[in-house]
Amino acid sequence: MVDINELVKENVIKLTPYSCARDEFKGKTGIFMDANENPFGNLNRYPDPYQRDLKAAISKIKGILEEKIFLGNGSDEIIDLCFRVFCNPVVDKALTFTPTYGMYEVSASINDIKIVKVPLNESFQIDLKKVKPWFSDKNLKLIFICSPNNPTGNCMNYSDIEYIIANFNGIVVIDEAYVDFTDKPSFIKMVDRYPNLILMQTFSKAFGLAAVRVGIAFSNPDIIQYFNKLKPPYNISTINQKAALRKLDKVEEYKNQIIKIKKERERLSTNLKKLKITEKVYPSDANFLLVKVKNANYIYNMLVDKCIIVRNRSSVIDNCLRITVGKRSENNKLVKALNTISI
Repeated sequence: MVDINELVKENVIKLTPYSCARDEFKGKTGIFMDANENPFGNLNRYPDPYQRDLKAAISKIKGILEEKIFLGNGSDEIIDLCFRVFCNPVVDKALTFTPTYGMYEVSASINDIKIVKVPLNESFQIDLKKVKPWFSDKNLKLIFICSPNNPTGNCMNYSDIEYIIANFNGIVVIDEAYVDFTDKPSFIKMVDRYPNLILMQTFSKAFGLAAVRVGIAFSNPDIIQYFNKLKPPYNISTINQKAALRKLDKVEEYKNQIIKIKKERERLSTNLKKLKITEKVYPSDANFLLVKVKNANYIYNMLVDKCIIVRNRSSVIDNCLRITVGKRSENNKLVKALNTISI
């Protein structure tokens, strides 16, 4: 069994966190004369630093205890906290399976942590033979797994992920930003089984709140306490907390939108496969499609000229575009535009 406290940086363990004005008071009403706030206005008070109401709502929907939930300013804050809690600059390492979400490497560079890149196989799956030797590296502290993966769109094999969690004596971070768009199971039930697991989800994708910047981490209470220890005192505004709460009150709307997106994903995939410029449309468990085309750079620029913006991923996967599933009308305009392009 992994001892989390042995993995945490010594300076983090010794750190006395900033004590914000509302740490000592748990109530919601009172005469507040502690935080030097302006007594006038509707947004004059600092937000709840631990987002208690929002965590309670998430706890109810996800079926997980509140003390196992951390909320960050987007998942990017959670990724950064993983490095700051567990990795010593210059000395320690983190591992990713490439191609994948680029923010893991960016955050590692900001924290002066070396990234080990293990390529996915031809099916965009984890090759356990390539990752197993790294388990013996004492300086490898984090493994990031994006599933469904960005930009490939597929879920990683469940058994491969569980093998890594069970056999790696460090922290495994599973990024499930797109999990709502797949029929495959989430790893949320594994949080209780594995103390070294950090599971990330977000309000940015399926909940349609990318502008709100609220990321979610599910993990054991020890890790959550370390995250709370290091985070800025008021990392999520009152406005954003309320926006997320309102969305959770409309679960049926959220579910209906997912159904529409998944139907449009299949329709868009079918239409893209008919195009002369298309070489392959990869299967997707996400709200986007990875599409191999004859000349990605040229097609990308032609679409920009038509004010249609997709993501050119040719730098990581040869001649591939990543296309987000839009509304039906938007998808129709994209296909129509692509039909006018000849190579």
